[in-house]
Amino acid sequence: MSGTTPNASCHGFRFSEARALISDLQRPNQAIYWVDFLGSILAGHVFLHGIFLLPWFYGFTPQVWAGMAVCYVLTLILYMRALMFIHELVHLPEKGFTAFRIAWNALCGIFFFVPSFLYYPHVDHHRRKHYGTEHDGEYLPLSNRGPWLIAVFIGQALFLPLLAIFRFLVISPLCWIVPSLRPLVHRHLSTMVVDPFYERPDASPKVMRIVLLQEALCFSWCVWFLIRGGILRDQWLDPFWLIAYAVGVGILVLNEVRTLGAHRWTNDGGEMSFSEQLLDSVNYPNHAWASELWGPIGTRFHALHHLFPRLPYHNLGKAHRRLTEGLPADSIYHQTSAESLFSEIAALWRRSRTAQRGDVIAAEPAESNRAVPST
Repeated sequence: MSGTTPNASCHGFRFSEARALISDLQRPNQAIYWVDFLGSILAGHVFLHGIFLLPWFYGFTPQVWAGMAVCYVLTLILYMRALMFIHELVHLPEKGFTAFRIAWNALCGIFFFVPSFLYYPHVDHHRRKHYGTEHDGEYLPLSNRGPWLIAVFIGQALFLPLLAIFRFLVISPLCWIVPSLRPLVHRHLSTMVVDPFYERPDASPKVMRIVLLQEALCFSWCVWFLIRGGILRDQWLDPFWLIAYAVGVGILVLNEVRTLGAHRWTNDGGEMSFSEQLLDSVNYPNHAWASELWGPIGTRFHALHHLFPRLPYHNLGKAHRRLTEGLPADSIYHQTSAESLFSEIAALWRRSRTAQRGDVIAAEPAESNRAVPST
């Protein structure tokens, strides 16, 4: 991938040395992808319907409320895991995973109004000259602004489910009817981004065919979702819509909290060196079971992922152990590990408050330069 692999030593980090340690871990295991994804999405569907059906059969008792709460939490965790495979789709080889891409969109992407075309520009986040600049739609200078930006970043979860429906129920057919709207919509309303001012580059005809197909499927699903709950049930407000909205908001909040801990967000627009990008990204090797709940499908090893974007998620834990044990003690890779998500978000909050006061800020070093892996 362009811009992700330096040719020489980078201020205490030798890429060739790291690559030699994990060279045999590059091949994705299709069986793991299929079992993990299908198990997550199908179990998520079961618990989602548990939220809706428990009071239907047993009424609203304290025990039922407790059961609904458990189903809600499990739904968020399982759906979050299934959804995060969109990140893997970008990095998987084109050949050999066509059926998996189709299945993910059919069972998950279309269902949640996040078809895979929305995430294609993720590759720019991994280009060395783009990372943290205006060409990177997945970066904001959160450490260099006040805490208000962090609050807004999380609070947007309340509106994004409604915006997603509007995008595919209203904007998509408008583009079909008025093709001149397509360039504007493609650049500003067709990407999963962190930076709301990001402009998506124009797409090839092949990509646009995929966009149109996935748009049509999302539009059809949206129409059916609204008709089935409203007209067919003769209700102006289907209770299932409220459950779906609550689940959508919950998933978004969980993902945004995860995203806050993925980087240290210290860049303020200029191009960063490879070493700076690596130190700006974070690994969470400790508390493996808990970390996997909020950072599934390898996202808790975000610095390692930036180092080797094509390394399959199921090998990231093993790769991190090898790098931790095999790299020299003074390697900057050891500084990418943090103790916990909450400690890293607290550090981000402190940096943003410092920036709000107008002081010079810098990323705080990890609590341990050589965290003990427990994957």
